[in-house]
Amino acid sequence: MVAWRKAVGLSQVQLAQQLEVGQSYVSKIERGEAYVDVMLFIDWCRACGIEPGTALDRMLAAQPGSVR
Repeated sequence: MVAWRKAVGLSQVQLAQQLEVGQSYVSKIERGEAYVDVMLFIDWCRACGIEPGTALDRMLAAQPGSVR
């Protein structure tokens, strides 16, 4: 998720503003210290110009032991 944000040139602050959450929450999600709910994930993906389904497929494929 960090890579998607950086690829479109958004700072954590800018993304947080778009998502209407605090920058510290974005940081915690990116560090794996907080879970992201489905609706926020969808908004995050769209803010970064990636379709949520495509993003999820990429995340699952990157997981160790993935059969995809």
